[in-house]
Amino acid sequence: MTKVKTLTRSDIADAITAEFQVTKFEALEFIHEVLSEISEALVDGEDVKLTGFGTFKVHNKKERMGRNPKTKEPAIISARRTVSFRASPILKRKVNEDL
Repeated sequence: MTKVKTLTRSDIADAITAEFQVTKFEALEFIHEVLSEISEALVDGEDVKLTGFGTFKVHNKKERMGRNPKTKEPAIISARRTVSFRASPILKRKVNEDL
């Protein structure tokens, strides 16, 4: 099995540095600001739609009964918020181009 490469913040910063002739520090600051804006919007319960890429949505899950997998005893699973991502049709096409 081949190891899949992971794209990191540093890799993205390197690409920004090469494309826009800014320092790596400036590129990393830019990435941090973009991700902070996305995070803040999600914390506020807003959807984040990046045209051509996809949509991040916050879902509210209600408290429910579950089961402890080790002891098999009933347990309450507390209410929580989760984030989901749905890829846009454009991104889906790009990912599947070479198949």
